[in-house]
Amino acid sequence: MLFDFHIHVFPEKVAAKAIPRLAGICGQTPLTDGTLPDTLRLMERDGVDAGAFLNIATKPSQQRTINEACLSMRSARVIPFGSVHPEADDAVEELFWIHSHGIPGVKLHPDYQGFFVDDKRLWPIYETCRELGLILVFHAGWDPLSPDLIHCLPEACARVLEAFPGLTLVLAHLGGMNLWDDVERFLVGKNVYFDTACLEGKISPERLRHIIRSHGADKILFASDCPWGSPAGLRELISSLGLTPEEESLIFWENACRLLKLPR
Repeated sequence: MLFDFHIHVFPEKVAAKAIPRLAGICGQTPLTDGTLPDTLRLMERDGVDAGAFLNIATKPSQQRTINEACLSMRSARVIPFGSVHPEADDAVEELFWIHSHGIPGVKLHPDYQGFFVDDKRLWPIYETCRELGLILVFHAGWDPLSPDLIHCLPEACARVLEAFPGLTLVLAHLGGMNLWDDVERFLVGKNVYFDTACLEGKISPERLRHIIRSHGADKILFASDCPWGSPAGLRELISSLGLTPEEESLIFWENACRLLKLPR
């Protein structure tokens, strides 16, 4: 079984504009057109049984529109995450709405939403996520949108974890894209999940295996960042690391099921 914890999908009208714009920013060719039907086609091709579809409100006014779109796509294979915007006056209230509608968590992107993760303006959002049991996902580390200013550093994430024990936090890109030394120094071994989005060509197999083993396979989530990463390619990379069948099972499926309270 394979659960992809990091997939992006857009409404069809939005996808037609968003995908070319994002492709220009990241300098990558997308593997889908960004729509739900094309994403499900890729999932079928690459053997992905289900996934977490991560959405981002890039403007305060987008919160409810984004979160209602989440509900419209939900199915046995599609588990959508909502979003709030740090500058929205009703961000905390929107988290209660998200929780009341059975959405399991939210994605925040510090670069696209313009904040630093340890900015105390975000404290009420983090506290509410902890109180409601919502999973909080951050883009972590380097991002092509802001290549010279990293908004989500491993050290800053460690401060958030210290301030909010019990918060269920998922850090995309193995805790901090391209910041592997700091990931090991500040985050490895702490009560935080790493996802594996977009790691192909970004980290050596030896270092990837070392971080997985040091942090614990029970806190690693298979994630492709589709349409920017290939589920099949990433699965091949992880399968080449020489992990045990038990470790692979945790990464590919079991950890996501435990977090999302899905049957295993």
